[in-house]
Amino acid sequence: MLTGLLYSPLAFSQDEVVVVEEEEQTFSISGSIDTYFHTSLGTDVDAPATSFANLPGFGLGMANLIASYSGEKVGFTADLVFGPRGYDAVFANEYTGQRIVNQLFAYVKLGNAVTLNMGQFNTFLGYEVISPTINANYSTSYMFSYGPFSHTGLRADFDFGSGWGAKLAIMNPTDFVEFNPDDKYTLGGQLGYTNDNGGIWLNVLSGEQPDGTDENTFQIDLTTGWNLTEAVYLGLNATSRTVGDGGFSGVAIYPKFTLSDAFALALRGEYFMVKEGYIEPFALDGDGDGNVLAVTVSGNISVGNLMIIPEFRLDSTSEDTYPDDDEVKGSLGTFTLAAVYKF
Repeated sequence: MLTGLLYSPLAFSQDEVVVVEEEEQTFSISGSIDTYFHTSLGTDVDAPATSFANLPGFGLGMANLIASYSGEKVGFTADLVFGPRGYDAVFANEYTGQRIVNQLFAYVKLGNAVTLNMGQFNTFLGYEVISPTINANYSTSYMFSYGPFSHTGLRADFDFGSGWGAKLAIMNPTDFVEFNPDDKYTLGGQLGYTNDNGGIWLNVLSGEQPDGTDENTFQIDLTTGWNLTEAVYLGLNATSRTVGDGGFSGVAIYPKFTLSDAFALALRGEYFMVKEGYIEPFALDGDGDGNVLAVTVSGNISVGNLMIIPEFRLDSTSEDTYPDDDEVKGSLGTFTLAAVYKF
């Protein structure tokens, strides 16, 4: 990180030069790389139908480079991703075909309480994020995988004081990050509270997708996480999306136990339901309904800036989903060993 104070000689007298301190400006470059080994246990299916870490054998995640500038009133973030994980995270780029810009936005502070952001930014919904440096589990949940990932638009962040804050945004349809194909827009909002032990956020999205229909997409999402003790943390995410008669909903808990400075154990238990065939990440019944229970256990082994993540995961679906030789099974076990370096 590069930090400097800018000085300017603004006034002169016969005996001295008066130096006026203008503002502190910070420019930083940060990022990460990640790579992994992945295998399924007992079926011919490589991985559950969630994002990332889904290729067999030794695989690549992504290289992530983030350049940011923070001034007293203005700043920007340029977040670039390279590799399979980044390629999967940035989509619907039908105008140029580039798939490396994860975030690209500028901001201006209108006093101490309001910040305006314009450009492409990762979603404020949900518990998990694209960067593997922040998630305790390397694989991702169904709720995260089926969106949203990113938005492009204008977002106002409000700081009400005493831990309370909010966001209001007008954006292109979800995940259309480079342009708006047919002048439909999505509205988003968040109300949150944080203190030294954690926080809780209520998020909403509402808008039409450019899919040739006039059905409104509405999603409501609750995310929270708290330090119960110095060694025990508990997070929770619940979300529901409706599109016409279809949609999905789910809930996940994220307990984490820090056993030492070098080792923590992270769990994720998720229940996820699909209605009216809105998506098909697993087999559905004749009415287009189905559900999955997914349990993930991940170790977090810290070696300096390197995080080693051995992970076991079991997905059990309401309908038989995973082919294995001459039969189809209702459960899938996987093992992943990931290495994530943050700089």
